[in-house]
Amino acid sequence: MLTVSNYHYIRNNFDAKYPSIFGVTPLKFKEQLLLLKNEGDIIKPKELLKDIDGILQSSENKFLITFDDGLKEQFDFAVPILDELDIQAIFFVNSMNHQEKKVSTVHKIHLLRSIISTSEFLEKIYNIDGFSFSNSEKDKAEATYIYDDKNSAVLKYILNFKLTFNQQEKIVKELFDIYFNEDEVLSSLYMSEYNIKELAKINCLGSHTHSHCPLGLQTSDVIKFELENSKTFLQKLTNSNIDMVSYPYGTAETCTNEVAAFAKEEGYQIGFTTKRGKNTFAENQLLLNRFDCNDLPGGKNYR
Repeated sequence: MLTVSNYHYIRNNFDAKYPSIFGVTPLKFKEQLLLLKNEGDIIKPKELLKDIDGILQSSENKFLITFDDGLKEQFDFAVPILDELDIQAIFFVNSMNHQEKKVSTVHKIHLLRSIISTSEFLEKIYNIDGFSFSNSEKDKAEATYIYDDKNSAVLKYILNFKLTFNQQEKIVKELFDIYFNEDEVLSSLYMSEYNIKELAKINCLGSHTHSHCPLGLQTSDVIKFELENSKTFLQKLTNSNIDMVSYPYGTAETCTNEVAAFAKEEGYQIGFTTKRGKNTFAENQLLLNRFDCNDLPGGKNYR
């Protein structure tokens, strides 16, 4: 049985005018790892690849640590703690940040929401000609973003799932260019290519697709490109195999059976969603479940 704990941001301070970036501090990260270590074995990514059937069938508690988005703070803060505790994690990286030298739209949104209000964002969206948002969609937004207040959940759902990619890009780019310098954000937010190569040397690197778009909402051609391009880029950069993928957003509508089939076709052996739950042999190995770290022992929402 396998339980996967997923992380994004890790930093000492999350203070902001409008708090919108949430994660763990290095201290809390270390404390949680120690708790999980007491609950069972924390396996290495290479062990999962070597014996996934045995691990999923095992009655013993097995844990895997994952990080999405390839953020510099993960290498700076998480890796030293992992090394200290003799634990490994797998880090899923987007190729666009390095290949095209662009900040992912999802991170532009996080940064913008930390300095401008949710209402300002929503007002700009509601002014789009023909735009509407039903009550059932509001319910779905709240169910998807259970840690956010209602307006924040609606905003995040609209940006990530409701708007077309072009609409989203246009709105976000206009605001982002007012407040931020993209080159500066690129260098401060994401891992360097050296960092990525170091992770690949110890079999701790995976793909988070090319541009962090919701795959299940894209055309077949886009899905194939997102999966293939990131794999090819990272393999060429690091001279190593990329066998695991983490799907951006990870919800049921973004991680469909079609997406899993394309991932398998591109040569991925293991894929991760964000569906909460433990993994047994019954799971599709290209659609494994993951818990947000906050939902496991040591997390702020654990009961």
